[in-house]
Amino acid sequence: PRVELAWAMKAHQHAQVYFNLISSVDPKFLNLTKVDDRIYEEFRKTFRDLRIDVLDPEELKSEPAK
Repeated sequence: PRVELAWAMKAHQHAQVYFNLISSVDPKFLNLTKVDDRIYEEFRKTFRDLRIDVLDPEELKSEPAK
């Protein structure tokens, strides 16, 4: 149990640091991987009209969205 607790505490610390990093940068300038732009291009090919500024769960569950 002590090892598991120590691991959980370390994971929590890493998560806090990561969250602070991504929260402190304007999303326009945030790149998490070398292929972020490529991922976004492919995403937009598939989901051309999806608004990503505000996601509505009910809209995502609709028949046209499926």
